[in-house]
Amino acid sequence: MPQKNANVAYGGQAVIEGVMFAGKTVNVTAVRRKSTQEIEFFDAPRSDKKWVAALKKIPFIRGIVAIIDSSAKGAQHLNFSAEVFAEEEGEPAEKKSRNSLSMILGVAVVGVLSFLFGKFVFTLVPTALEQLIFGQMFDHLFLHNLLEGLIKLILLLSYIYFISLTPLIKRLFQYHGAEHKVISCYESGQELTVENVQKFNTLHYRCGSSFMVFTVIVGVLIYSFFEYDNIWDRMLDRILLLPVVIGVSFEVLRLTNSLRDIPVLKYLGYPGLWLQKLTTKEPDDSQVEVSIASFKHMLELEQRNLNTK
Repeated sequence: MPQKNANVAYGGQAVIEGVMFAGKTVNVTAVRRKSTQEIEFFDAPRSDKKWVAALKKIPFIRGIVAIIDSSAKGAQHLNFSAEVFAEEEGEPAEKKSRNSLSMILGVAVVGVLSFLFGKFVFTLVPTALEQLIFGQMFDHLFLHNLLEGLIKLILLLSYIYFISLTPLIKRLFQYHGAEHKVISCYESGQELTVENVQKFNTLHYRCGSSFMVFTVIVGVLIYSFFEYDNIWDRMLDRILLLPVVIGVSFEVLRLTNSLRDIPVLKYLGYPGLWLQKLTTKEPDDSQVEVSIASFKHMLELEQRNLNTK
């Protein structure tokens, strides 16, 4: 049975035909090769400069730092999985880098790699649409912001739904579900077996998908404190306030995770869980096996690093 480390909140992300888990000292990715069915690992040390580690302890700032840090460190793991996938598909060497990039961009809306770029798109486009459609109909700041938030949700949900219909993204979402199941099983203190892991839900309070929902909700509230004269002022406000929205949303995500076992208060995290019904799918046993292998390998390396200190 795994020994839960109360000081580490493990997280991860789905990659192409595999799962990456982030430990305290190392990040590990496991992918399954289609040709041999063997599981292949890629690991990279996880170390922060002192000033980065210091920023990660400051409320409302640590969210932005965490996203940028995860994007930088997660890129190499996404590249690894994409390259393995390209090799298994038998693609010529000259096409690998181009196809790897296209695959990464295809899944980035639900990952941390392109979160900031996606946030700009899903912030400015809904702002412009709401202003153009409803801007002259009435004069009520909060109502305009609420409509803007609804447009964001519609665009986001529609995009995720339609890309989830493609085979590659559907399998990615299955691995996303496998990642959540493994973390939930570990946090419950149960042994990491396929049978035990499959008993758990694909939803998890700490998921980045939940974070996206909270940025919409928090944005509606924060934007309501700032008036604007025209569409250009409004869009500029959104850009300037984006770090504030991200920082506050990250704290809300942490709060809902800490309250998930408290009756009534646990419902604060439900909006994020509802979105995960789109971004996660039930994995099969072979996908869970890959996720377990990745997590166990990460724990082994963590223990080895601890023993060498």
